[in-house]
Amino acid sequence: MIYSDLAIAAVLIAVMVDLFVFKNSLLTRVAFWISYSIILPFQLITNWWLTHYRADGQAIVMYDPNTIIGTRIAAAPLEDLLFGFALILSTMGLWEFWGRRGFQRNK
Repeated sequence: MIYSDLAIAAVLIAVMVDLFVFKNSLLTRVAFWISYSIILPFQLITNWWLTHYRADGQAIVMYDPNTIIGTRIAAAPLEDLLFGFALILSTMGLWEFWGRRGFQRNK
């Protein structure tokens, strides 16, 4: 599998788990999209910092052009945004799922 395939699979799995396993339906909630819109600029800044080429011609993270789609946003491949979306959806989904079941830290 190439990086693009993994990123698309991560999004699909995160969406399916949210809808059918956790049954949260976060994607239908305004609160999720507001949260995502707050997180996204920070993800773009971090991705830019990690992937833009410096004066020495190197970046902290470099991608093989044969494994990515090629579209870049803030110097990072589009796939990074897909992985970030899947991570955010999964994390918020787990938070909601565990919260409904009363998982709490006992003091």
